[in-house]
Amino acid sequence: MKEERENREGMDHTVRFTTNKDEKDNPARRVLLEVYFALKEKGYNPLHQLVGYLLSGEPAYITSHKNARSMIKKVERDELLEELVRSYIELAEKENADNYSQ
Repeated sequence: MKEERENREGMDHTVRFTTNKDEKDNPARRVLLEVYFALKEKGYNPLHQLVGYLLSGEPAYITSHKNARSMIKKVERDELLEELVRSYIELAEKENADNYSQ
């Protein structure tokens, strides 16, 4: 993860955020899916539990069922968020392309 900043006095600037990860072999994706299914199996609302964890960093939001809690603690929260945003954008782009092709 790398941030690039322009240092110009009195000017607004955008911080560029980049990663060096191969999107095909993304441990965050695998962990999110495994944790999702573990939460669902135990009867929890995976959305609520994952949001609670991502906002607070408190592992108690994640069940220990199927080792989900220890798996999610091995991945940085910013990596989990990056994967969620990436997946959302890919889906939105696909839906947008499908709407324009009709």
